[in-house]
Amino acid sequence: MGPVSLFDKSFLQSLSLDESVWFDAFFIPVICPILYVETLANLAKAPIRRTAEAEVRIIAEKTPELSGSPCISHQQLATNNLLGDEVPMGVRIPRPGGRYVMSGGEISINYSESPEMKAYGRWQNEQFFEVERHFAAGWRSALKDMDLTEIAEGLARLGVDGKSCGSLRQAKELAQAVVDGSSNPYERLGMAVRFFNVPRQYHSALIGRWKNLGQPALSVFAPYAVHVLMVELFFHFSIAAKLISPKRPSNRTDIAYLFYLPFCMMFISNDKLHQRTASLFLRSDQEFVWGPDLKDDLKRLNIHYSALPSEERDQGVLHISKHPPVGGGFLTTTLTQPR
Repeated sequence: MGPVSLFDKSFLQSLSLDESVWFDAFFIPVICPILYVETLANLAKAPIRRTAEAEVRIIAEKTPELSGSPCISHQQLATNNLLGDEVPMGVRIPRPGGRYVMSGGEISINYSESPEMKAYGRWQNEQFFEVERHFAAGWRSALKDMDLTEIAEGLARLGVDGKSCGSLRQAKELAQAVVDGSSNPYERLGMAVRFFNVPRQYHSALIGRWKNLGQPALSVFAPYAVHVLMVELFFHFSIAAKLISPKRPSNRTDIAYLFYLPFCMMFISNDKLHQRTASLFLRSDQEFVWGPDLKDDLKRLNIHYSALPSEERDQGVLHISKHPPVGGGFLTTTLTQPR
């Protein structure tokens, strides 16, 4: 099995259909809701060369389906994390609805079909307007509902101003200091609760859990929620310091891919904003892969496998792609080596 890999729309859109087959064969994809949000936004655009539906269909046809899994939305994960659910911060795609079952003397986990899996099923069946109506519109709304003005007011109460940041690294360090800080702990917790719109009926239980744990720092209390909040604070500081342009609306959606970084081994993107920012939030065991480099390598792989004898090719992709080629200096071979 290949490395668990988060990818964005820009990378998937750049691939030919043949190249996408080899990506699917050698990598385990994290399919995050932001991919749907970005892609289905095309449905509202006026057609230029192709109809909007045709453009979306082309991207959907390239979406991996052999392995990997859709990921729960960051909003749900972060809210549940604040309320006490553990969210894995390692290489593991979070899936909802798991329950332990005993079969043949062995314990396994069965998963019920989640909203994300239902969306994925509709996506594969080209029911794009249904995905948009039931899911993507809600996920997009959740992104817009993250009120940067409210964040600014909370930061002002903490005495934090990001306008003086001189670099993206400084913006990230300031965001880290906010979530790790110990002064005014109620305000820091309140900022997280407001930011994720935790329903009011859960506030007392959430605060009670926090107190029972000794009022720990946010990064200890809810690590995944803090990761999302830190990315948002970083984005806020970078906008305030004019390190990221506020005039490009797509930056709002693009930065949201970083919410899903904890669950992958590598993040693949053609986006220059991701190229500038993702490495600031990656662990030492993760890496950022520049999409055009991998696309070129997948093109070379397609040429390599197309040159095999027909009797080998006729056995199918799963047979001939058990392992990437050992020789030839393929980037895919390097990226899929055990770590």
